[in-house]
Amino acid sequence: MPPLVQAALLGVVQGLTEFLPVSSSAHLILARMFFGFDGEKFGLAFDVATHIGTLLAVIAYFHKDLRALILSLPQLFRPAAAATGDHVRIDRQDVRPGAEGARLIWLLVVGTLPAVVLGVLIKGAAEARLRTPGVAAVALAVGALAFFAAERLGAKRRNEESLTAAEAFWIGCAQAAAAIVPGVSRSGATITIALLFGLRRAEAARFTFLLGIPAILGAAVLEFPDMLEQGLHRTGAMPFVVGIATSAVVGYLAVKYFIRFLAKHPLDVFAWYRLALAASVAVWLAVAAS
Repeated sequence: MPPLVQAALLGVVQGLTEFLPVSSSAHLILARMFFGFDGEKFGLAFDVATHIGTLLAVIAYFHKDLRALILSLPQLFRPAAAATGDHVRIDRQDVRPGAEGARLIWLLVVGTLPAVVLGVLIKGAAEARLRTPGVAAVALAVGALAFFAAERLGAKRRNEESLTAAEAFWIGCAQAAAAIVPGVSRSGATITIALLFGLRRAEAARFTFLLGIPAILGAAVLEFPDMLEQGLHRTGAMPFVVGIATSAVVGYLAVKYFIRFLAKHPLDVFAWYRLALAASVAVWLAVAAS
């Protein structure tokens, strides 16, 4: 298969699975295994490139919210904004600049801290050992069971109520764990915790995607030098450009329609998909080992 076609397919996989709760890292690993893609040319460096594409997608979709957050920066250190008990609505389409936006910034900062700490301490050391099909299959199955539990235990009634700082922190812990273990899914883990806290699905997804912006940006910045050093000299720039472009376009559509889907449908369909994929990987590995 030509390198540009491989790049486009992997970009589509990344764009879809970065935001759907099925784990982009697991799908990129499994796509290489199932289709025999060149892991040297399309390895971790290429994954970083496609993450840049999905970062562009989520920034484009939430550009109004991000503009409101930037306009809210002057309010950031006012007592009303920093108070952890205040409410911030995340159920509307847009965030209002001012005190409301400042409170949301604080929640995003608190939620990002676990990813920063774990990313600095253990992500690099653990990543190479955990990026295997077997680990991805186990994480996919465990995540599916968590989806079933969250749908049945979460109240899903919180609409105009707010997240607290403590809740944002635990959602951030879920995001940090998902970044380390392939198959967990950043969006799946964070939405699951948010549902258990009682948020409605659409509000949970919305906060999850906003929280994912600094996490994806930080990972891209940290790993960008490695992408330049290890990736571009092996494949040239064009496959990376194709991967970024396809992941950005597909990622934008995935965010847009996933939030609409969650407004009316449970996570069960994604749970069953994860279980089916995990079972397929187990069979594949068993046959390969025999």
